[in-house]
Amino acid sequence: MNASVPPPTARDVLSPSSLNRLVRGLLEDAMALLWVEGELSNLARPASGHVYFTLKDAQAQVRCAMFRPRSQTLRFVPGDGQRVLLRARVTLYEPRGDYQLIVEH
Repeated sequence: MNASVPPPTARDVLSPSSLNRLVRGLLEDAMALLWVEGELSNLARPASGHVYFTLKDAQAQVRCAMFRPRSQTLRFVPGDGQRVLLRARVTLYEPRGDYQLIVEH
């Protein structure tokens, strides 16, 4: 600890949940719907009807969720290894602190 740095006030200290809520708001306000292209992997279709997957390229990956109302309108059956172009919103899943894409189409 550096003795020259004054201790924070209670107002300056964030909890993890407060930090995640703040970051989620910043992400969602700063980024509109985006077009994103990549390869599907780790596809999961639970009984809820949602579709969860990872979208990846050679250098990176991002978690994605497509909720039931959207997934029911798909005109193809998604599978691991397929290359897709999707329209999505960037958000932060607050309980884990992970950013993800919410797929619209």
